[in-house]
Amino acid sequence: MNKLDFLFFSKRREEHYIPPHFHECYELVYYYGNGKTRIGKASHDFRKHSFALVTPYTEHDELHTAAADVLFVGFYCERDGLAHLAGLYDDDENQAIESILLRMKEEFVRQRDDFAEMLNLFVGELSIQLGRLIGDKKAPKQTDDRMQYVLNYMDEHFRQKISVQTLADLAGYSYGRFRHLFKEKFDIAPLQYLYEKRLNYARSSLLLHPEKQVSEIALDAGFVNDAQFCSMFKRETGMTPKGYRMSKTKNS
Repeated sequence: MNKLDFLFFSKRREEHYIPPHFHECYELVYYYGNGKTRIGKASHDFRKHSFALVTPYTEHDELHTAAADVLFVGFYCERDGLAHLAGLYDDDENQAIESILLRMKEEFVRQRDDFAEMLNLFVGELSIQLGRLIGDKKAPKQTDDRMQYVLNYMDEHFRQKISVQTLADLAGYSYGRFRHLFKEKFDIAPLQYLYEKRLNYARSSLLLHPEKQVSEIALDAGFVNDAQFCSMFKRETGMTPKGYRMSKTKNS
């Protein structure tokens, strides 16, 4: 399903910092100035007519070194291939991505008949253009790209049962060599990375779906059982899942 979740056009002041956060949906941030962003474990320098594509539940931040405009959209998309395309990119010479975003903005502002349906159609067009523009740039060709390919696979399938041996096989390395290379490249162990993704997903679910039981959220996030989930959640946040949900609800 192609669906727009949010669309904003904003001005960022000099040294404006957006702290680490994540979304349940994809986010595309289109830049008109210079700065830095971290998407997952990777840092990037952005500039005018570059854009960041952030996959669901991936933490990212943003620092603007000069005052500039920014256009960003959140969307759900049925094209699974986008999960492999997280990163920072330059728009093409015709600013094809910007063109779609500006048409989306115009439709959103004017709100003519059936504008919501039209916005969802734009999401489909955007996903196709992203695939055309950057799809081949993320294919695992060189040796160093194997680890990025595995990371992208983990980002897309973290809620499923995944063993380190399976990941090592995907990368084409032995179990021990894979663990060493992954930790060296991303500064985190592969299982710990999976657990962080699952915890981020669970934190979001606790607030977005207050009707769900903790045990249901634990299994949906990819944990073996609710006991494992609760133990890891408390270790990372200092609170139980129920306590976290109650504290956030009270403060909202």
